[in-house]
Amino acid sequence: MNHQASADTLDELDRRIIAALQLNGRAPWSAVARWVNASETTAQRRYRSLRERGLLRVIGTLELDRTREGSSMLVRVQARPGRGLDVADRLTASPDVRFVAVVTGAADLIVDFVARDNEEMMRMLFTDLPAADLITSTEAVPVIRAFTSASLWDTGLLPPEAAADLRPASLSSPFERADWDGTPQALTTLEQEVVAELKEDGRTQVSTLARRLGHTESSVARAMERLMSRGVLQFRTLVESSLLGFDAEFMVWLSIEPDRLDAAGRQLAGHPGTKFLGAATGRFNLVGHMVLPRRTDLFRYTSDVIGALPGLIASDVTLHLVTMKYSWHRMVRPAA
Repeated sequence: MNHQASADTLDELDRRIIAALQLNGRAPWSAVARWVNASETTAQRRYRSLRERGLLRVIGTLELDRTREGSSMLVRVQARPGRGLDVADRLTASPDVRFVAVVTGAADLIVDFVARDNEEMMRMLFTDLPAADLITSTEAVPVIRAFTSASLWDTGLLPPEAAADLRPASLSSPFERADWDGTPQALTTLEQEVVAELKEDGRTQVSTLARRLGHTESSVARAMERLMSRGVLQFRTLVESSLLGFDAEFMVWLSIEPDRLDAAGRQLAGHPGTKFLGAATGRFNLVGHMVLPRRTDLFRYTSDVIGALPGLIASDVTLHLVTMKYSWHRMVRPAA
């Protein structure tokens, strides 16, 4: 996706279409059109234009903790002075990395590695770490449970009723799940193939998927339904936050008293600026990816939102300068 575009390239209708797709990336065009006050033809034409211009992408994603497809490790990276963008480019190119952000604060980069097991994670972090010669230090923060995810984020650009209408009934807050202690289910070969296709284009029609994969439409439709009903397959709309009016994008790293972690996580997950929030281990046991309209809003956010969390011991904020990779997809052009 092309980071060079400015907010002026989107109008109100574009933003409303993006907001509808953020609520449900596979929402029927009839439903999208109803909430954006446009015809289906216009909504589809605007979507195609946004996608062709590299401003928008709808993808299918796996909730890793429900499968045996891997686990997430957030890593705070310090680079040698002046080499942060070089490190970011090399990490972005790694197939083991699904998220890279260049930030300010106590770290230079935030990187999300995904590995199937401990041996693979050791290889990524210690043996084959990209740009290791340019990195001065790392701090690994394993994510152990989600409170909310990007699939559930509501931009607030549509009325609350839109979420109730557009969102699949199976999509619920992670902290409401009853299956956290259940054994993750391995995906079938067909389910893996379906996920791989939807990872590139989450709005691909079932008929197209069936033709590409050499299966019947009914078998592909059943596979998708199984994945979605189990909460394994969700859909995300990738777009630069600034294009939707959120100029402050940042991560919060919080130390919470252990017996207050659940309460603090639920409270912060309910904030409208929270895109992702997860419990973790180590120095920080609550980690979140947030957005706000303006950087000046961070002052009130720090005092009134973070400061009001139960059991807060310490906090850190890393402010995003640019997101290089998100949900496995490059968001910006490589640095010159």
